[in-house]
Amino acid sequence: MKKTILLVTSVMLSIAAFAQSTWKNDPMHSKLGFTITHLSVSDVDGIFKEFTCTIVASKPDFSDAKFQLTVNTASINTDVEYRDKDLRSENYFDVAKFPTMTFTSTGITPVSTNHYKLTGNLTLHGVTKLVTMDLWYRGTITNPMSKKDDAGFKLSGTINRKDFGIAASAPNAMLSEEVTINANGEFAKAN
Repeated sequence: MKKTILLVTSVMLSIAAFAQSTWKNDPMHSKLGFTITHLSVSDVDGIFKEFTCTIVASKPDFSDAKFQLTVNTASINTDVEYRDKDLRSENYFDVAKFPTMTFTSTGITPVSTNHYKLTGNLTLHGVTKLVTMDLWYRGTITNPMSKKDDAGFKLSGTINRKDFGIAASAPNAMLSEEVTINANGEFAKAN
């Protein structure tokens, strides 16, 4: 009887330990990038240097995770100052009018072990569209420095810039309509 009580107590404590956990991205180990094709012959890469992302999940495999991302659009960086200034202007992101881009997940669907389809509302340039991205949960480990749990994720997918009114008049031969999104993140357990 005592063994049964100990086993049940142990299981309940394990469940309680993960119940409704909140995770926040570690800015030093997280990157939000994109790639667009220029003149149909070369790719231009860029990143957003300032963003925050929070995950709330109650399952250890994150199969019920909810993601909330907020990006400072003025933090766009392609390593070319002139181009970055243009991208911040009303010609593209119009950061004065639309200072943030957000993503709020609405669902997560398992594809295979630790691989998911993550669906949510992306708001960019004043337009909100439902998008679906590929999400890979890379595992959880105890960080030897902080002694806290860290979880790793990789996200990838594509969006159409014209769906969001970004350079809507620019022809596809100049700028591809498809923009590839690539994100890698380490998330520290907050509670």
